[in-house]
Amino acid sequence: MTFDAGIVPGYPFKEGKWDSVMKGRVLWALYLYEQGIIRNIIFSGGAVYTPYSEAKIMGLYARQLGMPAAHIFYETRAEHSTENVFYSYQIARQQGFKSIALVTDPFQSSMMKGFTRRKFGTRIVHIPFMVDTLKSRNQVDTVIDPAPAYVQPFKSILQRENFFRRFRGTLGAFIPWEDKRRRKARPL
Repeated sequence: MTFDAGIVPGYPFKEGKWDSVMKGRVLWALYLYEQGIIRNIIFSGGAVYTPYSEAKIMGLYARQLGMPAAHIFYETRAEHSTENVFYSYQIARQQGFKSIALVTDPFQSSMMKGFTRRKFGTRIVHIPFMVDTLKSRNQVDTVIDPAPAYVQPFKSILQRENFFRRFRGTLGAFIPWEDKRRRKARPL
């Protein structure tokens, strides 16, 4: 099975290097692209905890590893996992994509299954990364210039929102659903 796009949720860029979670998500997306399983990648994530757009940082790593820019799309508004999927779904619609997958780590994938199953008119297939498959690629130690992903002005979500508001955001409370009554996105 092939998909028009894979949605890759962001992860904070801390201390000038990619975390193992971000690395796994990017390497897995690249692997799926190289295998012809996904045709495009939508990297998602704003500057949430650090002044770097998570989507753009992941895109810089993917480009450095050989991913063609023409097949990378950026969603930079999301501040929570639910928003990563929602806003990326909107980009998929704008691009005319008809089939999409969620490309992430196994933990996040399992946490998002109910949300993606109930809230979207088009099925989102989950493709969590396989640790064994990534082991052979994990030795990659790519260096990027993060400057293009730097966002100013910046204020961390921890300074802007209290715990309860962040928790509500994690649950999707602030998503601008098309069907406000049923809180659901229409089909692609």
